[in-house]
Parts: sequence; structure tokens; C-alpha cells
Amino acid sequence: MKDIRIALLDMNNNHVNQGFRNIKEISEAFQQNSEENVIIQTFDVRFKDEMPEIGDFDIFISSGGPGTPHREGFEWENRFAHFLDSVFEHNQHNEDKKYLFLICHSFQLASIHWKLGNVCPRRSYSFGVMPIHKTQEGQNEFLFKNLQDPFYAVDSRAYQFIEPDHDRFEELGMKIMAIEKFRPHISLERAVMAVRFSQEIFGTQFHPEASPEALIENLKDEKNKKAMIENFGMEKYLETLDRIDDDDKIILTRNQILPRFLQFAKKNILKEAESLV
Repeated sequence: MKDIRIALLDMNNNHVNQGFRNIKEISEAFQQNSEENVIIQTFDVRFKDEMPEIGDFDIFISSGGPGTPHREGFEWENRFAHFLDSVFEHNQHNEDKKYLFLICHSFQLASIHWKLGNVCPRRSYSFGVMPIHKTQEGQNEFLFKNLQDPFYAVDSRAYQFIEPDHDRFEELGMKIMAIEKFRPHISLERAVMAVRFSQEIFGTQFHPEASPEALIENLKDEKNKKAMIENFGMEKYLETLDRIDDDDKIILTRNQILPRFLQFAKKNILKEAESLV
């Protein structure tokens, strides 16, 4: 029986982070519920300059993280760009596909790397449980299958991906799957919230891994609480506390997107392994 090998890319640059803990929890739950032998290895990309060899793994999940997604001249930036291209190109030329999920900071890095649009600072930091709207293509996205429209997810970002280059998307065969809340009274461009980069590569600006416990931990941080109240007001802050453990909000999103991605990857990896026997 084939082993399923998962690489978790920690992009937090040695900052304490609930999100990466959540990614590990979801991956370990998948490991425990699989009949196959699932191997999970963690790579500290930014702080320790660790990077997985793509030949050694089947599935990659790359986390969110702090700071600017634009290049600052670090060695890991070249290696991460090479990693993105290697996975994308490997899948174009090989039967045994590699599966990659990109979250928040990693999603921004990929969107900049593939020149998909304008990734720029937001006017203010966004933090909270936000409605995410499916695009027309997103209506048929199997990772969103059991999610309503809009569905709810944790948003935590200082940057945004706006003004997508539709010609570039077309050229690369990529599709926008979700966008920010539609606000007709505000004349700001709506941010891109999810992209299907290929059959095997998916990315979200939001945090599909977030758990109610992690969000409560994050809101204990005075900086997050203050940012939220300053940006959205006390009402929004209290609304977020109220929404935290609703079954149809972040719990549903957490139970659907990454677990579905892992199951989809496993099914195809095993099918491919059987066809080679």
C-alpha cells in the first residue's frame, strides 16, 4: 500500500501562530482516519530556510504568516518561487500529481509570483469572521460544495489581492473562486479571496483551518482586539464573538475545505499508484 506523504510549510517566521497549529490538527486527524500510512513532516521555510523536495512528498499545505508578501531579498523567497513553479510544472508533465494548498500569506506570494494582479496593503488591518462570496466558477467548486453562499471564514490580513489580470488568469488556466463581501455603497475594489491555480493547486486569502478556540485565543491578544474594534466598531467585535461557534460558520468551513482537499488528493494519489502497478 502506498504511503501518503504530506509536507506542512510553516511561513510564520518564528512568530507564535494558531493557524499553523490548526493546519497540523487537521492533517493529523486525516492521518488518524486514513487506512493508509500517512507521513507528516514540517518545514520552517522563513526562519530556518527549510524547504521540502517535491519528489519526497505528495501533498503540500503552506500556511499564512506575518509581514509583506513582496520580496525583501531573503534566500527563502527564491526557493519558495522555485517550489511553486516546480509543483505547477511537475503536474503539467507527469502522471503522478502533486497537491498544494496555499493559505493567506502563501496565497499572496503565489499571486505575486504568477503576476495575477495587484497585491497591496489594505487601508486598515482586517480581522474577524467575514462573509465570503462564491464567484460563478466558485458555485461549482467541490471544495465549497457544502458551504452556503456567502459562507463564513476567518480573515486576518494587512494585504489584499485586487485588480486581477483576467488575461493572465486565462493564459495560465487559473480561476477566481471567491471574492470579498459585495458592498455597493463603498467604492473599493473587492479583494480576491480564493483561486483555483490548477486541478491540483488551490489557494485562499482567508483561513479555512481556523477553529473557534484559535480565534478566541487570537482575540485575547490586545492588538487583534484593538484592531478589530478600531476598524469595525464594538458591534462588529461582539458579532464576531457571537459567530465564533455557530455550526454554519467557521466550524463548517474548517470541516469542509482542507479535509475535502486532503481526501481528493489521497483518492487521486492512490488511483495513480494503482494504475502504475
